[in-house]
Amino acid sequence: MTCWYEGPLAAFDTETTGVDVESDRIVSAAIVVQDSAGARARTIRWLVNPGVPVPAGATEVHGLTDDHLQRNGRWPSPVMEEIARELAELNASGRPLVVMNAPFDLTLLDRELRRHRASSLGRYLENHPLCVLDPRVLDKHLDRYRKGRRTLTDLCEHYEVELTGAHDAAADARASLDVIRAIGRRFAARLERLNPAELHSLQAVWHAGQARGLQAWFARSGTVEVVDPAWPLRPELPAAA
Repeated sequence: MTCWYEGPLAAFDTETTGVDVESDRIVSAAIVVQDSAGARARTIRWLVNPGVPVPAGATEVHGLTDDHLQRNGRWPSPVMEEIARELAELNASGRPLVVMNAPFDLTLLDRELRRHRASSLGRYLENHPLCVLDPRVLDKHLDRYRKGRRTLTDLCEHYEVELTGAHDAAADARASLDVIRAIGRRFAARLERLNPAELHSLQAVWHAGQARGLQAWFARSGTVEVVDPAWPLRPELPAAA
């Protein structure tokens, strides 16, 4: 019987105007679908005119300028609808979704749906709950004592996965998918008896523990940053009184 990490998977990634999920916008997105390890992948790409200026710092990361997005990007509303429907269809088919640092990309998509569609990601997925595989969470749990950073670039280097064109949504999504397969193979003895749905539930617990550990480290170092333990989607912030 084929293990989940050798079977059908999809991956999702975004490029954005910044790192604040409540206020920043998606400027590009991609979904990569692969039926089995080594099979040819199908890639869906979106380019978005976010309707707000793209900070220079963000352009330095992904290379997408205001001028390029205004000339070639589509309006956010139909794009967010298409992304959400595609994710819902993949999810309904039982295909696990690979998302590196899932609370960022999925929460940002949720906020864009609320902003432009008066909807939410949960509404598109209400009949079939998410099944997410997050390379960052899995790697931190399975190899918790390894020192060093755990960005996608770092994980690609560690698991010997090729990443060409980093910070392109399609390239990052494909690399995330390859990393999750590599993690599955390396830790097969610990993962092969777990199905993706079980792993989804466990990752929520593992991420919360990782968040508490990082929060404690911040407290010891005098950093005021707050770490959200929610995974794979952060709850909506309460409206201001």
